[in-house]
Amino acid sequence: MEGLVSLGDRSVLVTGHTGFKGSWLSTWLAALGARVHGYALAPPTAPNLFSVADVGNVLASDTRADLADRSALSAALHRSQPEIVFHLAAQPLVLEGYRDPLGTLATNVLGTANLLEAIRGVPSVQAVVVVATDKVYDNREDGRAFTERDPLGGHDPYSASKAATEIIVASYRTSFFGDARHPARVASARAGNVMGGGDWAADRLVPDCLRAFAAGKPVRLRHPGAVRPWQHVLDPLAGYLALATGLLRDDGARFATAWNFGPDAGDDASVGEVAARLAGLWGADARLEHEAEPGPPEVELLRLDSTRARTELGWEPRWSLDAALGQTLAWHRAWDRGENMHAFTRAQIANYDEGAVS
Repeated sequence: MEGLVSLGDRSVLVTGHTGFKGSWLSTWLAALGARVHGYALAPPTAPNLFSVADVGNVLASDTRADLADRSALSAALHRSQPEIVFHLAAQPLVLEGYRDPLGTLATNVLGTANLLEAIRGVPSVQAVVVVATDKVYDNREDGRAFTERDPLGGHDPYSASKAATEIIVASYRTSFFGDARHPARVASARAGNVMGGGDWAADRLVPDCLRAFAAGKPVRLRHPGAVRPWQHVLDPLAGYLALATGLLRDDGARFATAWNFGPDAGDDASVGEVAARLAGLWGADARLEHEAEPGPPEVELLRLDSTRARTELGWEPRWSLDAALGQTLAWHRAWDRGENMHAFTRAQIANYDEGAVS
């Protein structure tokens, strides 16, 4: 992608590098020539993308520690002396937020505060991108796509934790960063519901579908009518990279705010529609069912307006919903065949960067 070459040969710290998004981002950064340092707990699932795609071999360092460990955070930052920090480490699941609300708040809110506090003592950091979520908004479900100016909210513990994280980020940005106190420009990035190869998380639609289809079992849909902004993981990651590039510019202070990175409006779709499209790609033995008891409440309608990222960052989504589903299934079928998944992952990144799939 144009402009991202400026991230090459820089020291970059990625928190959450062992997770799904973090593994894709670390692989992409290494392909750009960055020296990638990771800070995270062990991979959250087995199997996992970090191991399957051999992400560890592209890292300059790999620290396994908790965001709650301030001394470990500080030590990792001082060792790596990063110019850029991508903060992806989080508890990312709505249902897990219901199961463990205090743990979700501790990880997402206090963990982010611990990282920002540690960055204050490391003057090498020039740009910080904190990865948020589309669920930070006060969603009244009126059909309107949210812009970055809309009020924050959170009707469940996970969403509330991420909205609170945004407030922490804004307060640290105003109080401690972007001037003589510390040069770092701090931004946050709000993306939609992502998919892609190597995601084995529980309670996530596409991984749940692939597991069920492979086992010859029906997928049980909790909220088939719920509409979400679906996108391949590489689309928001391209946004994060473009945002970091902007923060490093001479006029980078103007990018130190919150940003939406969502799909084209035509790629907003219901859970049932996405599952049906994926079932069609899988084959005739894929089956869908509705849950008799759908579980905790979730909002039915969520859309993002990414006009600002398009006009000010030059970012736009490259892969349609159908392309995203096709590329996700292609990755998992390659894994089933025993292919070299580091090479396959790198090839998908290269195809995306070249606009080879639409």
